[in-house]
Amino acid sequence: MREFTDSVAEVVSRSGLRRGLVSVFCHHTSCSLVIMENADPGARRDLERWLDRLVPAEDPLFTHTQEGPDDMPSHIKMALTRTSETIPFSEGRLQLGTWQGIFLWEHRESPTPRRVSVTVLGE
Repeated sequence: MREFTDSVAEVVSRSGLRRGLVSVFCHHTSCSLVIMENADPGARRDLERWLDRLVPAEDPLFTHTQEGPDDMPSHIKMALTRTSETIPFSEGRLQLGTWQGIFLWEHRESPTPRRVSVTVLGE
C-alpha cells in the first residue's frame, strides 16, 4: 500500500473551494483504493496478509492467468475492495479521522504505472 493523502489534500487546497467532496478514482482492475490506518504500518501488513490468505496466488482453479499467477487474484482483490473513495472536506481540509490515510493498494507482484483521478466538488 502506498499512501497519497497529502497529494489529494494538495488538490483540494489548490481548488480554492471551502467545503464539499473530493472523489478519488483508480483507472485499473488490479489495484484498489482504501482508507486505512496510517499510523501503524502493522495494520496495513495484517490486512494485506489476510487478503492474501483469502485469495491466494496460483489457485489451480483460476483460468485467467495470461499475465502470471497473480493475474486473477489481483482482479478478485480489487473487486472485494474499491476503485473509488469519496471524502468530505471543510475549510479546504480533508475531513479524515486522526489515523486515516488514503492508499493505493497494489495487488500485482510487479506493478505497472498507475493512474488516479481526483475530482473536487463544492463551494
